[in-house]
Amino acid sequence: MDKPNHILRPGKRNGAVKKNGLRHEYQPAIANSAAMTKTTAKHLNLPLNCFAAVPRGAEELAASELAALGIRDAKPGKGGVAFIADRAGLYRANLWLRTASRVLVQLALFPCTNPAELYAGVYAISWQELITPDMTLAVDCSLRDSALTHSGFVALKTKDAVVDRIRVSCGSRPNVDTAAPDMRINVHLHKNICTISLDSSGDSLDRRGYRLERNEAPLRETLAAAVVALTGWDGTIPLADPMCGSGTIPVEAALMAAHIPPGLQRLFGFQRWLDFDSALWADICAEAEAGIRRLLVGLVTGYDVDNKALLLAGRNCSKAGLEGQIHFFHAALLEFRPEGDKGVVIINPPYGKRLGDEDDLRELYCQIGDVMKKQCRGWTGYVLTGNLELAKYIGLKASRRYVLFNGAIECRLLKYDLY
Repeated sequence: MDKPNHILRPGKRNGAVKKNGLRHEYQPAIANSAAMTKTTAKHLNLPLNCFAAVPRGAEELAASELAALGIRDAKPGKGGVAFIADRAGLYRANLWLRTASRVLVQLALFPCTNPAELYAGVYAISWQELITPDMTLAVDCSLRDSALTHSGFVALKTKDAVVDRIRVSCGSRPNVDTAAPDMRINVHLHKNICTISLDSSGDSLDRRGYRLERNEAPLRETLAAAVVALTGWDGTIPLADPMCGSGTIPVEAALMAAHIPPGLQRLFGFQRWLDFDSALWADICAEAEAGIRRLLVGLVTGYDVDNKALLLAGRNCSKAGLEGQIHFFHAALLEFRPEGDKGVVIINPPYGKRLGDEDDLRELYCQIGDVMKKQCRGWTGYVLTGNLELAKYIGLKASRRYVLFNGAIECRLLKYDLY
């Protein structure tokens, strides 16, 4: 049995985090326990084997984001990026990553072909150093090409091994809370190799905290951020979305340009861990807040014909801390008139998978082509679509195509050079 890699060290969970003027209180899960308060400074800098789960097609973008955070040798692969970081790097990754959905910290890796091997491998981890009987836990599971094929059974067996190890060591066991656990455990079983990790993010990282309501078919924040990043837009020229809906693309673009971390308004799973360092986290947040800048008027704009969607967009913009910095206009697509000689226009039209009938969407795609050709000269156009047949009705030749996945739907981000 392989030994667990880089088990997180036990420590004292501090009582409060101050962020954006608010104090987020957490009660320590156990008090006056020497075994749970022995963390020293050196433990906080131990290398952690991490994996950032990323929507397919955005792996290289996430690796670039990690490099910008000072995390070297990130290794992009299918569905994510593996990297090694210290405690500060783990915190920064959660705070700053725009294209990742969650960050996992690996505890153990072992062969697993049957329930007995699964139980033994999980039980071998020193869970009593990570979870107290007063904490809650949940187990997420993903399986692919393995002898064990029932994710529910694997999750249940994993939970049994965890609570049994804690009960033997502590005399009692933690409870399960699937909605808001103190510790979320991730089991990944691929080709009979089991990886046990802790989910440091908690809620998925696409839940930034600014989107109060969701329209009928919203674009995930992580995918919107990936789209903006692939355009190469750097905030020096205007960016416009003629079909902005509830404003996800403009908001994500504005967050980038304003240097606002996407996770600044939310809580993370690692803040519930026993070894959470609130002082380190406060320093990282303060450093991030000091770098925020205000956007120029007219830099980012959104347009839509749906008044309800525009109302949501305005609310989301304000909640994201961007009030007055993104301008939204009520206008049909054919009325769209971008201001400026050059800029980036991004359109995310329906593509017949969730909204609208494909036959009814052909005219819309024709209109997209007409608008870009006649009204966006000098700009660079981008269209995200999951329907390449409909994309033909745009009537323009794409100079580049990027593959992205919107959930299970394979999409293309099409680039158009508009002269």
